[in-house]
Amino acid sequence: MGRRNPSLVTGCAIVAMLALAAALGPLLVRSDPLAIDLTHVLAPPSRGHWLGCDALGRDMLARVLWGARLSLVVSTTVVLLSLAAGGIVGGAAALAGGRVDSVVMRLVDVVLAFPGFLLALALAAILGPGLIDLVVALTAMGWTGYARLVRGEVLSLREREYVEAARALGAPPARLLLRHLLPGLAGPLAVQATFGVGGIIIAEAALSFLGLGALPPAPSWGNMLDTGRAFLLVAPHLTTAPGVAIGASVLGFNLLGDGLAQAVGRRG
Repeated sequence: MGRRNPSLVTGCAIVAMLALAAALGPLLVRSDPLAIDLTHVLAPPSRGHWLGCDALGRDMLARVLWGARLSLVVSTTVVLLSLAAGGIVGGAAALAGGRVDSVVMRLVDVVLAFPGFLLALALAAILGPGLIDLVVALTAMGWTGYARLVRGEVLSLREREYVEAARALGAPPARLLLRHLLPGLAGPLAVQATFGVGGIIIAEAALSFLGLGALPPAPSWGNMLDTGRAFLLVAPHLTTAPGVAIGASVLGFNLLGDGLAQAVGRRG
C-alpha cells in the first residue's frame, strides 16, 4: 500500500502526529500556555523552552500545542456541520427533482457566486469575534460544496436497482437517503471532508489573524502570527512556529485527501 499510495501513508502519519500532539499536549509540555513570565520575554529557543517564548514570556511550544487542539476542534466541527447541512440539502434536492431541485440548486449557485473566504469574513465581521461565531461563519462558507457533491452522487445512485426496489417497497425519501444512498457516498465525502479540514485550518487561522476568530489570550495559530509579526526581526520564532504548524497541518490533510482520492478511484 505504501509504495502504491505514498500520499495516503505520509498524510496519515502527519495527521496522526498532529492529532496526538493536540490530544497529549498538556502531558507533553507542563508549561501553562497562558502563564506570563516577564523574565523570559522574547527568549529564543533553548533547552527549557524548545520553541522560545513570546512577548509576555509564555512558552511557545505549549501555545502551539494548544493552538493545534483549537484548530482541529474548529476545523472538524465546521466540516461535520457543513457535511450534514450540505448532505441534507443536496440529497433532498436530488430526490425531490423537478422544480424543487432547480430552485434549491440555484440558491446554492448564488452562495457559490461569492468568494468563500470573503463570505466568511463578512459574516465573522457581522457576528463578531468568538469561536461559536467563527464556526457559524466558516460553516456558511463550506456547506455548498457538499450540497453539490451529494446531489450529483445521489442523481447517479438513485437509478440503481436496490434504490428502485426500496422505493417500490414504499421507503420514504429520508430512509432512501440515509439507509440506501449515503453509504455509497462514503468514499467521495471522505475525500471532500479531508480536503475541507485543510482549507478550514487556513481560513480559521486567517480570521484569527484578522482578530475575528479566537480572542487572546486563547492560543490560536492565527493570533500568534498576528502578535509575532511586530517582532519579526528580533524574534522570528514567534511567527515561524505557528507558521510551520499551519503549513504542516494543511500539507498532511491535503496528502491524506489525495491518498484517499486515489484509493477510492477519484481525484480530489
